[in-house]
Amino acid sequence: MIYKLNNVIQNYAWGSTDSLSTLFGVDNPDNEPQAELWMGAHPNGCSQLEDQNVFLSDYLNEHRESALGQYTADRYGQLPYLFKVLAARTPLSIQVHPNKRNSELGFERENQLGIELTAGNRNYKDPNHKPELVYAITSYKAMNGFRPIEDIIVMFEEVGINALSDDVAALKKNQDAEGLKTFFTVMLKLSGSKQKQALANLEQCYVLTSLSASTKQALRYSQEFAKHYPGDNGLFAPLFLNIVELKPGEAMFLHAETPHAYVQGTALEVMASSDNVLRAGLTPKHIDVEELVVNTRFEPISSDALLLSPLKKEGASHFPAPVDDFKFDVVEVTGSEKKLYVRSAEIVFCIEGVVDIISGSKLITLRAGGSIFVPYRAAEYKYKGKGQIARVYN
Repeated sequence: MIYKLNNVIQNYAWGSTDSLSTLFGVDNPDNEPQAELWMGAHPNGCSQLEDQNVFLSDYLNEHRESALGQYTADRYGQLPYLFKVLAARTPLSIQVHPNKRNSELGFERENQLGIELTAGNRNYKDPNHKPELVYAITSYKAMNGFRPIEDIIVMFEEVGINALSDDVAALKKNQDAEGLKTFFTVMLKLSGSKQKQALANLEQCYVLTSLSASTKQALRYSQEFAKHYPGDNGLFAPLFLNIVELKPGEAMFLHAETPHAYVQGTALEVMASSDNVLRAGLTPKHIDVEELVVNTRFEPISSDALLLSPLKKEGASHFPAPVDDFKFDVVEVTGSEKKLYVRSAEIVFCIEGVVDIISGSKLITLRAGGSIFVPYRAAEYKYKGKGQIARVYN
């Protein structure tokens, strides 16, 4: 048995007004920003089984083992992942997701403090970590992880922000995790006259021409951010975070405790089922610098190591994620009927084309933007048509 899903759209301010409608035929009669389409059982945006008109979470509670499989039911007790379409028109906040243990502790602590789950100053919405995989549907701009420390130093010395010269010198003297932590904290906490001077110095750099290509790129990002968040400390982020520009069909992985920001474009996003976000800048929302720094891993990474190399077999591309919460495949559907075996509870999303999904006597036709839930007890399903589907399981 398989089930067509009705999914929740999150109308966050940074969302595109036309991407979901153009790519996937999603109605937008009021021309609202449509930022994310959620597929899963998270309480902040739970999918429904269309033909039964019940929430996926209720179905899973009633049929836990047959829907999830014994292993997933015993280990997680719930659907362990959340699957999204993300459509960013303007930059998302610079953010970090806490690890599993800190999420559990933070969630319990804020519960004991009586902070409402919907409160603006709430950091922990659930007790789960949130590693993520991002697969580009369109060209997709993002920042992911700290640049190598020597690259950060070179870039800041090249632009010559006088107000930060002592801080750059301190990082140059201490090129390790502690030095990077100190520098990052200084960037986030800039205030008063030092902040004004540093931002004025940065603005003067936007017109410089005799710079390296990577520094020019970082300043272009910063200048674009300034249009949306003038005076924000996050304007310095492109100088110390890796810039990643994914082409359609490319994917990257983001570990918990990694500073990152999605900038522009439409992508599929798979994560552990969590909505925990600690923010550092480029946002009008709650920022908690101390909590974010505690939950950040200060390990630089080369931008060359950020892309995932897919494993290809029989028309399917598997993008290996180094976590157990989810697995992600993209399957090319080229006409003739083929079979897939079900390893666990699965969500299938149609990226493009028209694809028939058959399980037993039930057939569901998916068009771009449509999705289904496949319970573990289905054991297998067939597909045919012409298009492309993404499948998430664990």
